[in-house]
Amino acid sequence: MTNAFPRPVDDFEDEFDLDMGYVAAGPGSRPAGDVAGSYPSEETVGGQEEGERPPLQFTPPAVPAATPPYPAGPAESHIPAVAGFNPVGDLVAGASAAFSPPTLGGGGPEVSVPRIAIHVFAERQDTLAAAERAGQDRRLSRATTQIRVGGVAAAVEAYQHEPTPPLIIVECLKDPQTLLWEVDQLAEVCDSGTKVVVIGATNDILLFRELMRRGVSEYLVAPLQPLQLIAAIGGLFSDPAQPFVGRSIAFVGARGGAGASSVAHNTAYAMSERIGANTVIVDYDLPFGTAGLDFNQDPLNGVADALSQPDRLDPVLLDRMMVRCTDKLSLFAAPATLDVDWDISPEAFEEVTTQIRSTAPFVVLDLPHLWSGWMRRTLIAADEVVVVATPDLASLRNAKNMIDLIRQGRPNDAPPRLVLNQVGVPGRPEIPAKDFGAALGVHPSLIIPFDPKVFGAAANNGQMILDSGAKSKAADAFQMLAQIVSRRELPMLAGPKGKGAKGDGRSMFSGLFKKKS
Repeated sequence: MTNAFPRPVDDFEDEFDLDMGYVAAGPGSRPAGDVAGSYPSEETVGGQEEGERPPLQFTPPAVPAATPPYPAGPAESHIPAVAGFNPVGDLVAGASAAFSPPTLGGGGPEVSVPRIAIHVFAERQDTLAAAERAGQDRRLSRATTQIRVGGVAAAVEAYQHEPTPPLIIVECLKDPQTLLWEVDQLAEVCDSGTKVVVIGATNDILLFRELMRRGVSEYLVAPLQPLQLIAAIGGLFSDPAQPFVGRSIAFVGARGGAGASSVAHNTAYAMSERIGANTVIVDYDLPFGTAGLDFNQDPLNGVADALSQPDRLDPVLLDRMMVRCTDKLSLFAAPATLDVDWDISPEAFEEVTTQIRSTAPFVVLDLPHLWSGWMRRTLIAADEVVVVATPDLASLRNAKNMIDLIRQGRPNDAPPRLVLNQVGVPGRPEIPAKDFGAALGVHPSLIIPFDPKVFGAAANNGQMILDSGAKSKAADAFQMLAQIVSRRELPMLAGPKGKGAKGDGRSMFSGLFKKKS
């Protein structure tokens, strides 16, 4: 498999971290040369149209099949050397892990794997490690993964005495002719409906087509990285008729009073009004939520009603529960009442979040400052996590505990983003931002200066900073954070002499790629 990686760029000049770009799942899901659109649509292989995925029906041919177009010879001559050092693969893996979770097709929905059993039979040590790391990923949390040492022969021996699971992943480092023979042997012990993914050492389009003709679901070329394996598994079980799934961004405060809700609401407002993306704010602080106050809206029991009946939710009911703040911003406000003891199961929060994600491209989760089972699951399951802290010791301790736990639960995702809020309070000793980030191992994505006059006026008037203090540093900070978490740039606004909105005709990210003079 050909591993492509971006060319190096010069050093960056901006303050925030460098993991705001977007990189889709790494290559490896198809052999080189098998590019969509590179073959005529009328061409067929083995009676199947190009691109069709026939269900697995492994049946050895009744008569000897034609000799595949591979040279005969000892299998050892075709086994590539298995080296532990793979600089290109390591570089791709590092880039993928540092930037974003895998999506199907580069811009499709988030990978979702149902509750199935997955058996992996690997030969290479790095494949075993990649499969183990993929099994720990949040996207495979509902699946049960078993990893065994051995290739196709071990799988054939195992399934002579036990039924086959919905998905089998086998690795074979032998020559293509031997690989096809072993696949035929596996077909004799596979149950109908089982999907098979083959990992091989040969990057050959002819081998890929022959495996597809035999009913193999996918062919990957070693060495593999965890994100490649996750994307391949998700692609096998993706439903084209499934509703659109938006991207969830969770905001949580390192301590009470850190301003996580204000940062979440202003960032969501900037995403909807400045970037132009449909956004939904979900206020999960049921007794003390402030989303209704911040947007000067009468709080409905939207979130509470949804959590009380998650099984009945549908697009029509969700639309009735939401409050429309602007043309592109909707709000699921918290009831903000103490009359009810809120005892809701983590499954209800998960189901409601999943349903709301089908309503908009971006869903901002405003999480309360508490710790429970549903909070842990929501933070780990979110596509992006933003930890808002103040530059003091209590925030440093709590933020470190949060980031360490989230990193452990999301081994293949980028670390949570850190936002330092209320920086520069007069007379208050503060931990410098550089030292704060060094202690956490996360460079602050954004530093928001302390501005009580602007924030106080906006809060009392039920406005956002972009409206009440459009020329303040905080407004620029929220626009920048909106671009970072949404991975979109501000639209270019035409002005005199072709100038942009700020007179330079460039986006906020244009300065990142300037060469230093």
